[in-house]
Amino acid sequence: MIRSLFLLIFLTGFLLSCQPKKETPEIPDPIRLTEAEANRLSKLPLDCMQTEYPNKLNQTLGNESELKGPKALHPAFYGCFDWHSSMHGHWMLVSLLRQFPDLENGEEIRRKLLENISAENIAVEVAYFKGPSDPGFSRTYGWAWMLKLAEEIHLWDDPLARELEKNLQPLTDLMVEKYLEFLPKLIYPIRVGEHTNIAFGLSLAYDYAKTLNHVGLQELIKSRALDWFFKDGNCPLVYEPSGFDFLSPCFQELDIMRKVMTKEDFQKWIKQFLPQLTNTDFALEPGKVSDRTDGKLVHLDGLNFSRAWVLYGLIKEYPEEYGHLMQVANDHINYSLPSIVDDNYEGTHWLGSFAVYALQQAP
Repeated sequence: MIRSLFLLIFLTGFLLSCQPKKETPEIPDPIRLTEAEANRLSKLPLDCMQTEYPNKLNQTLGNESELKGPKALHPAFYGCFDWHSSMHGHWMLVSLLRQFPDLENGEEIRRKLLENISAENIAVEVAYFKGPSDPGFSRTYGWAWMLKLAEEIHLWDDPLARELEKNLQPLTDLMVEKYLEFLPKLIYPIRVGEHTNIAFGLSLAYDYAKTLNHVGLQELIKSRALDWFFKDGNCPLVYEPSGFDFLSPCFQELDIMRKVMTKEDFQKWIKQFLPQLTNTDFALEPGKVSDRTDGKLVHLDGLNFSRAWVLYGLIKEYPEEYGHLMQVANDHINYSLPSIVDDNYEGTHWLGSFAVYALQQAP
């Protein structure tokens, strides 16, 4: 009886050892931002940062005296079609110079940065916000990119950066004040795929607050994010994207909660918010662009980059749990990256910034 039992155990072990082993799927490497790619992409904001027209002012007029051209209204950030795109174009150029000091057009970039971000120009920008007609201008998308620019300049170890930081400081301080004033008033979160998405507006501002150690802004953003999003569950990712999205409402919410929550709390939260992300076979098709000459339809290239940067951030912090999402992020980058340097100003005036930010978040 005992001998038969040992024989059975032996045969079972032998048969199991003969079964083909299930291979662990190989996680692809993230797509890297190379110096060659940085040189290619840098030309996008460099070519338009001092181009006044075409321009979309998004301006509220109080009276006839406020009807002026873009450069008169916004002497620092008038180029690249609109104020917020000019803002993240400036961020992109500072960021690339910080990462690649020998950028091909480095001297031209430095000269234009200093011309635009002068103390005189910033004083006019501040005065625009303090006027009675348009205090909510570019809220909170442009505000967020403005603080991201300030953070990038602060981190840049270069004499030019110290001059730019000093010149920019009055506008930086004003943006912080505007966040501190506005966020307590906003009762309900704004869950859209375009500029007013509040999770995105919180995310970049939170980065600034952490880097500059602005405790008051950090705590307010954390408090508001938890108020709005902590009880959320089963975010309807299947409803995305909408036709003009360049941000994912579900993913942007995930991004800010990853930043403000402890690791333990976030891991519990994400499993109720987007439980499908733990599936190793999770798939998400990139947003398809049917016409890159259409300024709204080309938003979907931006969506692909913003989805990728959220996934890269998640993978970087939780590689064991979410490393399998690398291919999804890479697929989104690969769909849009080859197409954004073209002759269609509708996309070229802003998409380079989104591409660079996505590539910089790669683990």
